[in-house]
Amino acid sequence: MSDKEKIKLLSSDGMLIKRPLLITKEKIYIGFKENEWEELKK
Repeated sequence: MSDKEKIKLLSSDGMLIKRPLLITKEKIYIGFKENEWEELKK
């Protein structure tokens, strides 16, 4: 897959990219740590 094809695919489906940054009022979380993020939902 060429770079152009990859970019087109990634831009067409946001679910292909996990954002590795979460900012709350108290803290900034770097990297996707599912367990840690689940605790924030509670």
